[in-house]
Amino acid sequence: MSGYRTLSDFLAELSRRHDLKRVTREVDWNGEVTEIAAREARAEGPALLFEKVRGSKLPLAVNVLAASRRIEWALGRSPRSIGAELEALLHALPPREMGDLWKLRGSAARILAARPERLDGWRAWVSEPPPSQVRSLGPDLDALPVLQLWPRDGGRFVTFPLVFTRHPESDARNLGIYRMQVFDHKTTGMHWQIGKGGGLHYAAAERLGRGLDVAVAVGADPATLLAAVAPLPEGIDELAFAGFLRGRPTRLARAITVDAWVPADAEFVIEGQVPFGERRLEGPFGDHFGHYSHAAPFPVFHVREITSRKSPVFQASVVGRPPQEDKWMGEAVQEMFTGVLRVVHPEIVDLWAYFEAGFHNLLVVSVENRFAREAKKTALGLLGTGQLSLTKCVVLVDGGVNPSDRRAVFEALAHNFDASEDFLLLPGVPLDTLDFTSYTMNLGSKMVLDAQSHSRRVGSAGVAPGDEPSRGAPRAPVGELADPRRFDDRVAAWRLAWGGVLVVQVRGQVGGDQAGWEVTSAVAPGTTAGREVVERLVRRAEYSQLPLIVAVSADFALDDDAELLWGWFTRFDCARDLVAAGMETRGAWSAPRGPLGIDATWKPGYPEPLPSLAGVAPATHPALVSEPRS
Repeated sequence: MSGYRTLSDFLAELSRRHDLKRVTREVDWNGEVTEIAAREARAEGPALLFEKVRGSKLPLAVNVLAASRRIEWALGRSPRSIGAELEALLHALPPREMGDLWKLRGSAARILAARPERLDGWRAWVSEPPPSQVRSLGPDLDALPVLQLWPRDGGRFVTFPLVFTRHPESDARNLGIYRMQVFDHKTTGMHWQIGKGGGLHYAAAERLGRGLDVAVAVGADPATLLAAVAPLPEGIDELAFAGFLRGRPTRLARAITVDAWVPADAEFVIEGQVPFGERRLEGPFGDHFGHYSHAAPFPVFHVREITSRKSPVFQASVVGRPPQEDKWMGEAVQEMFTGVLRVVHPEIVDLWAYFEAGFHNLLVVSVENRFAREAKKTALGLLGTGQLSLTKCVVLVDGGVNPSDRRAVFEALAHNFDASEDFLLLPGVPLDTLDFTSYTMNLGSKMVLDAQSHSRRVGSAGVAPGDEPSRGAPRAPVGELADPRRFDDRVAAWRLAWGGVLVVQVRGQVGGDQAGWEVTSAVAPGTTAGREVVERLVRRAEYSQLPLIVAVSADFALDDDAELLWGWFTRFDCARDLVAAGMETRGAWSAPRGPLGIDATWKPGYPEPLPSLAGVAPATHPALVSEPRS
């Protein structure tokens, strides 16, 4: 049991553990908090409490969950152990005999705590008063220490809002985190992305010709924060999951101006409505893909009331070029839910989505095949499951390969991947709203790369005679390579990464005003230098034994594995930017031959990348000098 009902409770515990840094000097909400928080997050440093933010009398907490140790303290155990418990629960339900009930005994308290507790009537008086009974700030967002994270952001954004909506017909509740750009003291944007519960509720309300009541909590206990980002199936209550994580029910209080129940232990609650049919240009915003997302029309939230606890703490999360706080939150959540996916797909051994690629851009799955090529079936199933449906690239590896070990994964690709047999392209499918590479919001393409060893693809059941995979031996290790700069002087640097992926950096400008900000569905700009370089190299006999040749831009250190994954997987569209040495037509299917080339360079029309703080030492900002951890 975590025991933390409020954000303030958890901050007090971090202070006791000497993992909270109080910053008493005044800091600027425009960029300065970002600089400090990003440095500390990269070093997995302490949580930060800014006591004086320019223009506000309220303290600000950031990086609260930006460390694996703090997440374990918050939960009272490791996320992986919670995942094991969830997997065991699902295997035991529904109970078929007394032994199944006995297996659930250790989880009984958590299961009972899943039901939220409404503080209404006399119970609201004997309990600690919820925000709606403490004090009102009025509909004035100017009182809050809202941040502008990056220089070219469209303005200030509430970056850690817990947004509560109810479906207008089924009354099902949804909790999600959606950024909110502050337009004025009582109006914000509501960035409901594709497939998100809040956006689906609003779409249902618009079909009925009406707006949607919304309540937003800012500053909550760690269990509620993690539940808000958890990839729960549609219709499963996030607050119930928060109660399960916490081991104590989530307490709810009735809102003042909207028909909603809100977290009674939140630091702030912002109430209002998103009207029918209203849209406003929102953005740009430096998001977790490490680029400024384009400005685009989104629904508008009108504030009616803001309430708070006594002595509240506002909470924000700095997002941007990884790693930031969402790295640790995202990794914790996937450790909790891998076991749930194994219940549906028992052939899965493990899986890992890479924070370096923005999570949705690269998912690696280790599979023990029970029949020939079962892993491909698994990949297609995952690409149709919840938030995993927004994944752009799935890599399949043997059950004995650790999906989170990037070297092992890419060595498997180097040894086993043959584009003619092991490449699957899915064009014209839904894609993450933040992905800009297709030049069309919410649409793009996906791919599956099978890097399983050929001896393990058959599966335990074997195959019928004549059905064996056409290739039976792994690729030989890559020997010494010819310098690609000999063949194209636009190559500034190169690297043979992880045993067999040739990565070349192409000279040229990255970012700039020519990127523009408007979302467009126009056809992509003309051929880039990166594509020309890749097309030339994949046809060179010197590289015929390579599985992949990737062109990237020159705005990061090529020998930094994390930066390489970021610069590679956030900058290509599978259907548009992949090329091969040749194509073989097999009926209606065209199979690539030879090395698969990927133009992952930054291209005109892409949003500008965010600055990197890599290599900058933490705790060197003037506001942190001589500030002790308390």
